[in-house]
Formats: sequence, C-alpha cells, structure tokens
Amino acid sequence: MAVIKTNAEDTKMLARLMRAEAEGEGELGMLMVGNVGVNRVRSNCLDFKNIRSIPQMVNQRPGGFEATIKGYFYQAAREKDIRLAKRMINGERQRPASNALWFFRPSGNCPGTWWNQAHSGRYKAHCFYIPKQGDCPTVY
Repeated sequence: MAVIKTNAEDTKMLARLMRAEAEGEGELGMLMVGNVGVNRVRSNCLDFKNIRSIPQMVNQRPGGFEATIKGYFYQAAREKDIRLAKRMINGERQRPASNALWFFRPSGNCPGTWWNQAHSGRYKAHCFYIPKQGDCPTVY
C-alpha cells in the first residue's frame, strides 16, 4: 500500500530522480535516494513543510536535487527504475536512509552532522542525515 499519493507520471519522475542521483551506486543506492524523496513528501517538517507531492519534492528550490539541473534526469524512466520507485512509494525502507531527509556526496569522510542533522550512515559515496524524531515524527 502506498505511503504517499502518486500517479504514473509522478512514479516515473521519482524513478528518473533515483537513477540520475545514484545510478552509479547500484539498485541499493537508488533505493536509498528514493527513500529520502518519499520521506520528504511524508515529513511535512523542517525544510519540507507543504511538500506534498513528488513533483514538489523533486523541484523544490532551494534544497532540491542537483540532478534536476542536468540533462540525464530528463531521460525516459526505465521499467526497472519504475519498479524500484514503486517499492519506495509502497513504504520500503533502506538503511541508512530509512529515516533520512538529506544526503550528499562529500569529497572525504562523512561529517558527524550536516546542517545540524545527525549522520545515520554512509552507502558508497553518499552520506545520509536524519532529523530528530521530535522534529519530524512522521519519518519514524
């Protein structure tokens, strides 16, 4: 059962985002990006108040995704990427992104905090960061 409202086009948009942000990190890395995206739609807290849809989340400025300013994001979604996006929309979670609202790719080690958010773990090149449960209970 879906944890956020979506339609076929929104699902394709999430699939394109996951691919553009993390294709080089394999399916698991792509799932983690999708996890963060779905958490942003669910959260309604901090930087993501009133972000209620995948298009709003993907195109949020400031605070959106770097991939949306590059051409690769605008390629058609592949079936395998759509299947991964549906898994995230249906509530699957992947550690360390399970409760994360942010991720980034540092040039070195992951900082212990990023914009006052706690580091939850690293997967390949990306570091993931989580809010305090009291600040964003809907992502827990």
